[in-house]
Amino acid sequence: MIPEIGYFSLVLAMALSLLLCIFPLWGAHTGNLRLMRAAPSLAVGQCLFVLFSFGILIYITLTDDFTVAYVAQNSSSTLPWYYKVTSTWGGHEGAILLWLVMQASWTALVALMSTSLPWVLRARVLGVLGILGVGFMLYTLWMSSPFERLLPYYPVEGRDLNPLLQDPGMIIHPPLLYMGYVGLSVSFSFAIAALLTGKLDNTWAKWSRPWTMAAWGFLTLGITIGSWWAYAELGWGGWWFWDPVENASFMPWLVATALLHSLAVTEKRGVFKSWTVLLAITAFSLCLLGTFIVRSGIIVSVHAFATDPDRGLYILSFLAFVVGGSLALYAFRVSEVRSEGRYKFASREVALWLNNIFLVVATLIVLLGTLLPMIHKELGLGAISIGVPFFNKMFAILIVPFALLLGIGPMLRWKQNKLSTLFPKWAMNVGLALIVTATWLYSSFDEVTPLTFMGTALAVWIVLASIVDLMQKISVQSTFAEGLKRLGLSYWAMQLGHVGLAFVISSVTLTSAYSVERSVSMKPGDVAQLNEYEYRFNGVFPITGPNYQGHAGEVTVFKEGREIVLLHAEKRQYNVGMQFMTEAAIDDGFFRDLYLALGEELSNGAWALRIYHKPYVRWMWLGGLMISLAGFIVLADKRYRRQSKRINKGVTA
Repeated sequence: MIPEIGYFSLVLAMALSLLLCIFPLWGAHTGNLRLMRAAPSLAVGQCLFVLFSFGILIYITLTDDFTVAYVAQNSSSTLPWYYKVTSTWGGHEGAILLWLVMQASWTALVALMSTSLPWVLRARVLGVLGILGVGFMLYTLWMSSPFERLLPYYPVEGRDLNPLLQDPGMIIHPPLLYMGYVGLSVSFSFAIAALLTGKLDNTWAKWSRPWTMAAWGFLTLGITIGSWWAYAELGWGGWWFWDPVENASFMPWLVATALLHSLAVTEKRGVFKSWTVLLAITAFSLCLLGTFIVRSGIIVSVHAFATDPDRGLYILSFLAFVVGGSLALYAFRVSEVRSEGRYKFASREVALWLNNIFLVVATLIVLLGTLLPMIHKELGLGAISIGVPFFNKMFAILIVPFALLLGIGPMLRWKQNKLSTLFPKWAMNVGLALIVTATWLYSSFDEVTPLTFMGTALAVWIVLASIVDLMQKISVQSTFAEGLKRLGLSYWAMQLGHVGLAFVISSVTLTSAYSVERSVSMKPGDVAQLNEYEYRFNGVFPITGPNYQGHAGEVTVFKEGREIVLLHAEKRQYNVGMQFMTEAAIDDGFFRDLYLALGEELSNGAWALRIYHKPYVRWMWLGGLMISLAGFIVLADKRYRRQSKRINKGVTA
């Protein structure tokens, strides 16, 4: 009976979503304020019913109700409780319900926190969100319900959660990623509402910007944690291998990054209006495309939910409806959009426009590399592979002008600049970057290639440019303290985000260039050398976990004769599904990681081990955290916390 209550709760949420996409849109069209004012209550109501349904799913999972097909397929009685909760989004149906939770929550937040919006715009934003909610609720109820029963015949034990997902990173990675994915639907809804209203001024950009920033921050954090999970859990020492599912989350992030910068220009200068709207449509469209890639069954990936083609066809149809409808509306309205501001070539506007171009080109490269092999195969033309070398080469080319712009852009003013006053500062920064990079690399490594030097120099250039810009802005004030006080949170967030990207660039460059791997065969007591570290193999010992058994290889690491750390790399066999998993042992440090993976037992009593030395790899995730934190810092800016003093005494056109 309890699972049926969860399903019925979704039906009620679906009914409220239908009303949400009818009442406010019709009210805005006809000027009926009563219908528009119903939108917030409908948004909050559908959110409560979706949350209740998700709570039911968690309850039946924790109580091991294997009469429910989803619980039987994705959980077991021996699974720790926190992984039982994780299993509620570890399969396709539960993940879609989690998407609905995020969609309904964002919709309710917009309804509750946008009280200063004119009623016409507010109603249309909520109406568009209601349409999106109906699309996914219909998909859940019709094709992906997590509450289907197995009665009268059901198993006494579940199949267990995929061992790859039994990791702390997977507890928080999917919810954060979905928060970012679905959050971009708010940016999309603001853009569509502005097109419907016909007022694409800088006001809508100001209202849309904090929502976009929040979604982008969650998406950044989700991608960062997903990268860390791949590094720690898959046992191969890599953090990104351009998998189609990884690309599915990376493409919306690239476009959302361009959207944030474009929104800033539209808000402050009244330009790039039509371009900003197009980016908002594209960002969410790529989220839907990513959902299709993951859930259509057209690819095989460690991340993918390989499901039946009918589900993929529904998502593809919904994608066509959303993208086709929004682009048709855009084409109908774009001729009415006029930019207000004027600017010269040497201006911050042009720098941000070029920034957008590079990000969009990067997105097109990822899109081409992801979809072309699928299309080629579906057309019966055979299998082709576009692998890591293609993506690495293309991004290595793009990152050079992009990083240079990051160092130049903050120093530029709006409208126009005198290049004669800027060239000395840029030349000084270039010189300092070359000196710092040469000192750093040649004092740390025996060999430095031109590509490694260039990548590191770009990262150093970004950091130095941020420092110089900060000192310049402080120096124009009478005192140092006053200079710091006058800098807003948005400025600090911008600098933090740029420095975070510098950390990512330096980490990718140095880890790629100087990571060392060694595969060895070792018996107890054997010693292997890798760089300045000695690894002594102590043997293999049995281990027992809450729902698995296995063995752990123990290795003591020495440096210059002194013991550094004791590592335990594990091989696990899970009791229910009998799957095998490798758990790498990692000694993490600020400047390097020691990474150990246990292989198979060999015929002579020795064990195969893989040892990695990975310099500066932690800087990648530190940089990702800094970038995501920058997005959340912006939300604390007074401009976005201050409520408008305007009182809506009727319908504002």
